[in-house]
Amino acid sequence: MKALLHTGGLLLLALASFACVEPEDKPSNVHDLRVLGVSTEKPELIASTCDQTPEAFDELAEELTYRALLVDPAGEGRPIQYTLWACADQDDRTCETEADRALLAEGTTTAGELTLSIRPGAARVAGDKLLLERVLEEDPYQGLGGIRMPLVLRVTAGDEEVYAQKLMVFWCPVVEGMTENVQPVLPGLRVDDVPWPEAEPLELSGPGPFVVTADDVSGLEESYVVPGLRLQAVNLKEAWEIAWYSTLGEFSLSETGGADFGGQEGRHRVEWEPADGAAAQEVTFWAVVRDGRGGSSWLMRRARWSP
Repeated sequence: MKALLHTGGLLLLALASFACVEPEDKPSNVHDLRVLGVSTEKPELIASTCDQTPEAFDELAEELTYRALLVDPAGEGRPIQYTLWACADQDDRTCETEADRALLAEGTTTAGELTLSIRPGAARVAGDKLLLERVLEEDPYQGLGGIRMPLVLRVTAGDEEVYAQKLMVFWCPVVEGMTENVQPVLPGLRVDDVPWPEAEPLELSGPGPFVVTADDVSGLEESYVVPGLRLQAVNLKEAWEIAWYSTLGEFSLSETGGADFGGQEGRHRVEWEPADGAAAQEVTFWAVVRDGRGGSSWLMRRARWSP
């Protein structure tokens, strides 16, 4: 099996899976090897000047923490091989072009949160050229929307293979008021309006549906500034999206939140139903939040469900 996961972009973020799955498969039901989320801390880097000086590039070479949420419910703890590349072309979802890619990390891990220290801004490619410069050359907008460097993670286990791409954004202060993005973090989750603890599984019984909600995030969604096409300051506000996953049953919606063309935000409310005929078991749930401009994080919760 091969799957592709793409996440990243300046103002419009996408998170999608393309996999060899059966028609009845639901995106929210996790039963095979997946990368459910990718994040970097910081979500973006901003140099102090837009001049392409060695000092500016040094600022963008800061060390970052890269995290990937790897899940493998049927793997029984099997080893997972990973390779992390940075490359120049956003359309190169697997970083195939050897002359335009730099190896950031590789190794073996198991399911869970893969955490790596990386310096993509310092990466160099063929001819000892900074990869950032190659990304800028490939960008038809010449960095107006930020220098968006693809970070591509390849994970394999058995005959399963998954690629996950995140666009790491490097900025400079093109217009007044630009500040670094702050990572979105969900304050908590609730089931049928009962707080869902992190430490212990929640006891659930019956056929459901069970109503799952996220604690209010409206006060955490940032206002921010980006440059417009005429290099004027454009004021925007985040509208967080949450992707929902579980190892049993399915959610009524695979994603919640975001905003429509009128700016009206969607509610973070879903219903979860266990699978018909399933036996009592512990179920793992994930809520992966994205802020729409490169920031992402996730919560994991467990429940002991019985029919």
